[in-house]
Amino acid sequence: MQIQKRRVLSTVALAITATWACGSALAAYPERTISIVVPTSAGGANDAMARTIGQALSLLLKQSFIVDNKAGGNGAIASEFVARAAPDGYTLMLGYIATHAMNPALQKLRYDPVKDFEPVGMVGYSATLMVANTQVPANNAKELVTFMKANPDKINYASAGNGTAPHFAAEMFKLSTGTAMTHVPYKGSAPAVTDTIAGQTQVMFPSLFTAMPNVKNGKLKALGLAGSKRSPLMPDVPTLKEQGINNVDVSQWYAIFAPAKTPKPVLEQLNKALNQVLADPSVVKRLEEHGAEVDAMGLDEMRGFLQAEQVKWKQVVQAAKLKAD
Repeated sequence: MQIQKRRVLSTVALAITATWACGSALAAYPERTISIVVPTSAGGANDAMARTIGQALSLLLKQSFIVDNKAGGNGAIASEFVARAAPDGYTLMLGYIATHAMNPALQKLRYDPVKDFEPVGMVGYSATLMVANTQVPANNAKELVTFMKANPDKINYASAGNGTAPHFAAEMFKLSTGTAMTHVPYKGSAPAVTDTIAGQTQVMFPSLFTAMPNVKNGKLKALGLAGSKRSPLMPDVPTLKEQGINNVDVSQWYAIFAPAKTPKPVLEQLNKALNQVLADPSVVKRLEEHGAEVDAMGLDEMRGFLQAEQVKWKQVVQAAKLKAD
C-alpha cells in the first residue's frame, strides 16, 4: 500500500509540474518570432494586410512578426503548410474567403478548413467591384444586363482563377440576372485585369484593392458593388442591389488563423491583441488604403461566421453547378 501511495503521489507531482511548465510557457508567449503565412504573392491585398497587422502586433507584443508568402493553388499550398505546422502560436495564417469558404465548397482539399484550424480573429472586408472595359456600351450593371440580353454571348468575363471570389461573383451575377457570360480564368488578378483593360475580356469582379487605381485613372469603368452596402472608399458607386440585382454579395473577407490544437490561452491572447491593434486609427487608415474595412470579432463570433460562410458558398456551388478545373 505504501508503494502504491508513493506512485500516486509521484503521478500527481508530475502532473502539477507539467501544468506549471505549460502555464509558464503560455505566460511567456510570445518568446520568439511569429510567422504570418500569406497564401498569395507579395504586393497584393493579402500581403499588404498581413504586413500592416504584423507590424502593429510586433509593437504591441514586443516580438518580431514576419510575413511568409506561399502562393499557389488558390491558397491551398499555404493552407496545407499551416494546417501541418506546430500548434504553438508561432505559425499563423492570413486566410481569406477562398481558403476557408470557397475552396472547400468547390473541391476536395488536402486540408480541412474546420478541423485543421483555429480562428484567431477577423481582420476585415474588401468589397468586390464589378468593372468593365471602357468600350463596353454600359455605364452601370443595369445597362449591362440590357445589353447582354440583346446581345447574347458577346461578353467574356475574367477571373483570378477557378474558385476565386471574382469567379463566384460573376456566376452569382449570371444566376441573378438570367444572363450568359463566358468565363476566362487567369492565374491571378493581375493578368486578368490587364486583359480586361485591353479588351480581351470585357467584365471582371476584382476586389477594391485591385480595382480602385484602374477606375480612378480611367482604365476601367465601375458598374456596381457586389456587396450589401456602398463602400466608404468609393461612395459614389451604387451596389448591384440598388440597381435591382439581388443575391450578389461577395464581400471578400480576411482573417487570422492558427493550426488546430493551438492552446486556448494563446488564441485568446492573440485575439485580444489583434482586436486591440484593429482599434488603432492609424492601422484602420492603412487597411482602408488597401481596400479593407475593419471588422473585429471575438473567437466565438468568428467560429459562427465561418460556419455560415461555408454553408453559403456550398449552396452557391450547387446552384451554379460550378466545378473545379
